[in-house]
This record gives sequence, structure tokens and C-alpha cells, in this order.
Amino acid sequence: MADSLSLFELPRAFVKPALEFCRTFNSTLDVAFYDVPTLVAELRERGEAVEGQGSGSKGAAVIDLEALANPEGALLVVDAARAPFVQRFDDVQPFLDWHAGAAVKPTTVSITGVGSSALGSAALAWDISKALDAPVLAIVPGYGVADALLQGLGGWFGFGLHDALQTKSRLQDTLAFMAPDLAGVGRHLVGSLPDAKRINGAPVFRTGCGSSDVLHALMGKIAITCVVGHSKGALAIANALNGLKAAQTAGLRIVTLGCPVPETVVGATYHQCLGLFDALGQANAWGNTPDQWTPTDHSTNTSLPLSMDAEALMTSG
Repeated sequence: MADSLSLFELPRAFVKPALEFCRTFNSTLDVAFYDVPTLVAELRERGEAVEGQGSGSKGAAVIDLEALANPEGALLVVDAARAPFVQRFDDVQPFLDWHAGAAVKPTTVSITGVGSSALGSAALAWDISKALDAPVLAIVPGYGVADALLQGLGGWFGFGLHDALQTKSRLQDTLAFMAPDLAGVGRHLVGSLPDAKRINGAPVFRTGCGSSDVLHALMGKIAITCVVGHSKGALAIANALNGLKAAQTAGLRIVTLGCPVPETVVGATYHQCLGLFDALGQANAWGNTPDQWTPTDHSTNTSLPLSMDAEALMTSG
């Protein structure tokens, strides 16, 4: 059986560059959707550059351009007010170890849309950090074969909450059963969870996608008071919070930008914003209505016309 299934495996050396190419393409979209110019300019003002290998210990370094094509996910601690400004963790446990001894712990978590790179994730978290004057934990979505297939089927828009995330989960399960080596590409972060679910050794999803799994796990390990999602990141947050005990979500603030979700989490408060000119967000809303309409489109890049100002929206409701 194992020998016959191995026929479905493509060489990892062939698949990973293809995913890196897809990730690089999505990184160009990050500049359109997220406030990347502001992040780069303000880091330079603080004496930092978004390039090179950064500094610091392994697993926590200033974000670098070489990371943009990396299909693996990561955790970023972004603090616009305090150095080192951006710290990167490629595994969950090193982040938890850092968190245990951190003087200022992030209690806000952000998730960006499908395929976003570390650059887009850092840019959104940077805006949120400035608004709250506090560090923000950004979950960078991993990018694997299931993501590429889903986007090929139209995964950027047109799916509801269940289809957008659970379809990916079924794809990941199928890949793990038939081609576990391929299924592991782009899944290092979720695979580093202490209780990661696996099939044939390959990480698979408990809650629909990798970023949802990571948030779902962290809700039981660290104090989180606010979650912010943009685009499909809002759907990932909604899926991650399903099934949590009421004690874990009591007092939680849920902010969505460009994709309203059902308000079903017990004890949580919602602040949901959608642009009047945001066709992509409205397609993904599937009947869910925001509590704030803005004269904007889907982008949060404030250098573009009609963009959402994520920093201002974080303090408006």
C-alpha cells in the first residue's frame, strides 16, 4: 500500500520552488492589500531595514526580504514603539518560551488573507500596534499544495466560511494520505504545535486551515483579548474560535476588515468593517453584514486611494 501511494509523490525539490513562486506572486499582492510602504518607511526611521538576515537569535529576527518566498508559516511579534520592532518565530514552542519571559506580552493577534507573506502580515500588525500602542502577534499563514489547489479553484473569493476553510482541510487530509511528503511542505508552523494532528506523519488541520489551528491552540495557552482579521484572515479567526469554551472567549474583541463573519462567539464583542467599494469583501460576506460601512475598497495600503485605514478603524469602534 505504501509503495503504491508513493506513486503520487512528486519530488519535494520540484514542488517547493513552485510554491515559492506562488508565494512570491502573493507577496506582490501584499503591497496592494497591506500598508507595506508605511512599514518600510517607519522601520527605516527607527534605524532598521527590511532586508538581509536581520539580527538576534535563531527563530527571532528582524524580518528580511528572503523570507517573502518562503511557503512556511511563522509567528511575528510586531511592536511599533519598542525595539526590536519585528521578531520572527518559525516554531510555536520558541514563541511560547519567549512569551513566558517577555516584559511586554502581546494580547492582540492578527491574521491576513490567503497566501499572504511575512511582509503583508507585519504591515497589518504594524498598523494595529500603532493604534493600540502595544505589541501584536501576527500569524503568517503557511502556503502549501492545498492552498495552491484551492486558489486554482477560485479560493480568493466566492466561497463561504465552510467551503473556504473546510475544503482546504479535506484537500490537506487527502494529500497527507496519498502524498505525505508533499503535504508537509508549507506546514512546518502548524506541525510544530505540541498536539499537531497528523496523517502518515504529515500535519493536517483540526479547524480548517493552519492559521486557524495555531490561533485555536494559542487561545488555550496565552492571554488573548483581541483578534483582528483582514479578508480571509477573518474567516480563519471565526473558524478558530468555534468550539472554544465560553470562558476562553469571554470579553474577547473580534475585529474584521473586509470580510464580516457570523457573530456566534459567546461573550465576545464584534467590530466589523466593510468597504462600500470592496467587491472582494462583499463576495466573501455571504449575507453577513458589517456594523460599519466605510467609503473604501479592500486594500489597507494607505498610500492608495479608497484604502481602509486599519490604524484608524481599530480605534473607531
